[in-house]
Amino acid sequence: MATVENHLIERLPRKDRLALLALCKPVQLELSEVLCEPGKPTRYVYFPIDGFISLVALVDGSPGVEVGMVGREGMLGAQLALGVVTTPLHALVQGKGAAWRIDTAAFRIELAQSAALQRCLNRYLYVLMSQQAASAGCLRFHLIGQRLARWLLMSQDRAHSDSFHITHEFLAYMLGMRRVGITAAASDLQRHGLIQYHRGELTVLDRSGLEAAACGCYAAERQTYTELLG
Repeated sequence: MATVENHLIERLPRKDRLALLALCKPVQLELSEVLCEPGKPTRYVYFPIDGFISLVALVDGSPGVEVGMVGREGMLGAQLALGVVTTPLHALVQGKGAAWRIDTAAFRIELAQSAALQRCLNRYLYVLMSQQAASAGCLRFHLIGQRLARWLLMSQDRAHSDSFHITHEFLAYMLGMRRVGITAAASDLQRHGLIQYHRGELTVLDRSGLEAAACGCYAAERQTYTELLG
């Protein structure tokens, strides 16, 4: 298990943090692993450490579109803070890596006993709402190149690396686009020296340039998180 901690756990007071960690089990998140399905009871909550998870909205049997992302900055299962056991979203692992896992029943007991944990999750729920609202607007109004740049920045933030594995098929799935559109947008970013892509391996070459190419949603989401959770 990596020694780096999850940010939500880190910001808890020491007593609450140790109590929560006592319930945690270290697990490895595997690429494309499905962690929860819409409408089904949540069995576990996950606090990623160096893995990250895509939150996907499924509509009328469609492949779906990504509306959120969870990495070290957050958790999967935050709706439990509202007393809701089921989730409306499909969650699958986008980046493999370590995470803390807690049984839902044990987590709910701890949540009832820790006011600090409840306050933390209330703030994080607002961050998730903001991220999902931005994703909906981004899908409707922003160009594919801007959306792709935003998605790559969000993935890089959670991968904690300049390089990560991704295919055009998966990008098209996450962004709700045809593969041909993704290929054209990725080629444009590569032509401008912002990224390098070869056989599923993507490397961010110019972080500041990629930020300039992204829509304003990316900067707004980071600001919201910083204001609420530091």
